[in-house]
Amino acid sequence: MAILDIETRGAVAHLTMNAPERLNAISDEMLEALQTTLDRLADDPNIRVIILAGTGKAFCAGHDLRQMTAMRQASDGGAAAFKDLFERCARVMARIRSMPQPVIAQVHGIATAAGCQLVATCDLAVAAEDTRFGVNGVNIGLFCSTPMVALSRNIPRKQAFEMLTTGDFISANRAQDLGLVNRVVPHSKLSATTQALATQIAAKLGVAVKIGKRAFYQQLEMPIDAAYDFTGQAMVENMLHSDTTEGIEAFLEKRDPNWIQ
Repeated sequence: MAILDIETRGAVAHLTMNAPERLNAISDEMLEALQTTLDRLADDPNIRVIILAGTGKAFCAGHDLRQMTAMRQASDGGAAAFKDLFERCARVMARIRSMPQPVIAQVHGIATAAGCQLVATCDLAVAAEDTRFGVNGVNIGLFCSTPMVALSRNIPRKQAFEMLTTGDFISANRAQDLGLVNRVVPHSKLSATTQALATQIAAKLGVAVKIGKRAFYQQLEMPIDAAYDFTGQAMVENMLHSDTTEGIEAFLEKRDPNWIQ
């Protein structure tokens, strides 16, 4: 049984974390599967959108604490192994952000610690209405320092700090209010709603979305003048593409575009 199931529906790739007995914990094996699969999909021109989901009762319960406990048996107390683990996890999160395709988290049950980090890292998120979100490491004496990188870039800082220091869960509706997720739906409609959103995005000009996603994240880190300069160049790159010319002509001629890419 694969730890990460992969299914393609048209231009949408569905990645499903498949370790329900461990609540889809981010184990060494899960990290390896995610990294390898995302690297491969990044180079696939036929995939326009990626959906990330989990099997069983939860989306993802964070790092595999049993594996982390075993790491402590090393002579250095696990320092080297822990450093390697968090570096590999950071690479997966960075890979999601650098993917040319939008990545949508399809969330149910719970998304805690590094699982909440996954949701915050994805470009979009759709959650079942009974989902709970938390960065709960502080409850066991481990502050969720790496998960807070993505979380604090998604929601207001005081709300992020409260979650990090209290270890409390927030509801799906509260997560939507704060900006952690885009949509909250009944569990019975979760898959269909996420697929519909992915299909809508996949129908757009792929090169335009690729240019736009890259520019979106890069300009966020810039002063406003530099951001306008940078995004102006992104617009130029987009405008010079032949499929963009076709899209504009189709709009003016009141017809559907005939895009190649």
